[in-house]
Amino acid sequence: MNRIRTIPILLVCLSVLSTNLIAQESAARQHKPRYRLVDVGTLGGPVSTVFEYNNNLAKYKPLVTNCADTAQLDPDAANGNPLFGGDPYIQHGYRWSPEGLGDLRPLRGGTNSCGQGINSRGDVAGFSANGSIDPLTGTPEIDAVLWRRGEILNLGTLGGNFSYAAAINDRGQIAGSAYNSIPDQFSSIFFFMGATQVHAFLWEDGAMHDLGTLGGPDSRADYLNENGEAAGSSLTNSTPNATTGFPTVHPFLWSHGRMHDIGTLGGTIGIDNALNNRGEVVGVSNLAGDQIVRPFLWDGGKLKDLGTFGGRYGEANAINDDGVVVGDSNFSGDTHWDAFLWENSKMHDLGNLGCNSRAYGINKRRQVVGTSTLADCDTLVPALWQEGKMYNLNDLVPPGSNFQMLAASYINEDGVIAGIGFPAACSFPDGCLHAFVLIPLQ
Repeated sequence: MNRIRTIPILLVCLSVLSTNLIAQESAARQHKPRYRLVDVGTLGGPVSTVFEYNNNLAKYKPLVTNCADTAQLDPDAANGNPLFGGDPYIQHGYRWSPEGLGDLRPLRGGTNSCGQGINSRGDVAGFSANGSIDPLTGTPEIDAVLWRRGEILNLGTLGGNFSYAAAINDRGQIAGSAYNSIPDQFSSIFFFMGATQVHAFLWEDGAMHDLGTLGGPDSRADYLNENGEAAGSSLTNSTPNATTGFPTVHPFLWSHGRMHDIGTLGGTIGIDNALNNRGEVVGVSNLAGDQIVRPFLWDGGKLKDLGTFGGRYGEANAINDDGVVVGDSNFSGDTHWDAFLWENSKMHDLGNLGCNSRAYGINKRRQVVGTSTLADCDTLVPALWQEGKMYNLNDLVPPGSNFQMLAASYINEDGVIAGIGFPAACSFPDGCLHAFVLIPLQ
């Protein structure tokens, strides 16, 4: 009698267990991230871009900028400005939003332009050719510009023939670099081109402010946070080092009217790669002797060597507002490298999808994006690390998207991702890279 009575109870328990397992499996499937893929397209030519280490994706909105080819060949391509990368087509800056792709046309008389930083209002900072040729270098001059509400504003220079806007915040402040009129032998090596000194600047309230240097002739500003603090790098003197043939370079944080010298980990070169809203800076620095390169974190008072996985090279590429750092590091032998996440004084190996990996972006949700190569160590794919799992982003979009993603460079606070790839109709690498945007599906 007791055994007979237990049968219904057992059946009920099995039913509940089965239901729970189905629910857990369904939840696991639902938890796998999914995205809507948008091919940014071009302005008539074959290529559109986003690049790591820039400021091409707005932090709080699905807004992207950089440059895209038009259909017209560039008459200055053979003697073009290095910032346009030798592209044979005229390039214009673009602003992508969910409403579509907008053309950020150059200054009157100029041919090429490019967006570098974008804020939550859709204002874009970048640079544009101005139609003149620099008599000192023979290359087309460019000026830092701001595109706002359908207008382009020339931000000017510090008295020289070039300027470049790198970042813009939601307050409308802009950070970048501009040349003055003082002759200088190092600026063309330190910042792409030029025959005069280049200095970091902060533009606000309609005026460009020279941020100075750390003692050498040149400096540049690369990043800007919402508090108006800028990060960059500067020469500290004019004496070339025996190990590099170049003067010492230190990263800096400009805050409250002062340029703070971050220093190096013992070597003669340190470069910033990212800045968060707490004023923390990450990047790379040589050790003494300049033969080993390590990732660093500067927390406002102390420069920390984040270490490596045993190799001689590592770099810190991004930091979120909680101070969590991502980058990549070599292993012993320097033939293999993996992305890392660093927090609480510990470096965590994020793994790979077959061979090597790199991490370029992280948001407040601790979602990380970058690249990985597959088992052949040659096929490049975009990677997402989320909640302890690693995904090939090509597997997270609907079938039939007809687009092959290669690299993910940015992820914003809402999980929007930007990177580069190519349409299925294109035979890569025949010069048809396109920027893409991934919109999370709820």
